[in-house]
Amino acid sequence: QVLPPGGSLNGSGGAAAGEPAARAFSTAWTALLGGLMALLIAATVVGNALVMLAFVVDSSLRTQNNFFLLNLAISDFLVGAFCIPLYVPYVLTGKWTFGRSFCKLWLVVDYLLCTSSVFNIVLISYDRFLSVTRAVTYRAQQGDTKRAVRKMVLVWVLAFLLYGPAIISWEHISGRSIIPEGECYAEFFYNWYFLISASTLEFFTPFLSVTFFNLSIYLNIQKRTKVRMDVIQEAPVNPILYPLCHYSFRRAFIKLLCPKKLKIQPHNSLDHCWK
Repeated sequence: QVLPPGGSLNGSGGAAAGEPAARAFSTAWTALLGGLMALLIAATVVGNALVMLAFVVDSSLRTQNNFFLLNLAISDFLVGAFCIPLYVPYVLTGKWTFGRSFCKLWLVVDYLLCTSSVFNIVLISYDRFLSVTRAVTYRAQQGDTKRAVRKMVLVWVLAFLLYGPAIISWEHISGRSIIPEGECYAEFFYNWYFLISASTLEFFTPFLSVTFFNLSIYLNIQKRTKVRMDVIQEAPVNPILYPLCHYSFRRAFIKLLCPKKLKIQPHNSLDHCWK
């Protein structure tokens, strides 16, 4: 989330009111950082776009647990396509040039997407936790798409409620804005009470939840005396590596990258594709 380029947490390093923040990097560093950030944007957009398109080309992926991965891919795609490209010139030049209204819109979207990504990871871990500890009930609910959609919508609503109202209304409640001209960050950025409360809900609670869910999955599997393939498949999931390791995702990626291949073999097709 957004840190003012010239700011510090105690406010002593920020620019004076009406004075834009000074440029923090030399020309060489600006070019290097700009190139690295462009690569980051490209990787984020392309990688998550492939995951989203995989759901279009392969209907077997449209299961409840994979829908949560789709929700995560959507939020991360928008971070790469909208939030980071606007932050790059701001952090490199130290000046926000898009106006106060667009600044507020960008802040709302940025905090929303970053928070929804965190909550989606919690939801994915919770879903895998249920698939192991309540396997029979979980499998019976796999066809309930509406239940999955409700959980996905709830993630976005909670993510917005955490920061959105504060970003929109903080200056109206306090009666003034503390953001200098040419800068863009949240009005509550130096309010430690709000930041600690929000950070607890956005970081510490999700961190403890994901740790609990994945540790419970691991211990549950360890207790089982007979190892079965369906149990192994329910191991803790890495949201980044899962689409690369899952056969249905790999098959969909091959369809996207090699559209002329109508028949896809399970093992060596990806090698032929890159050749």
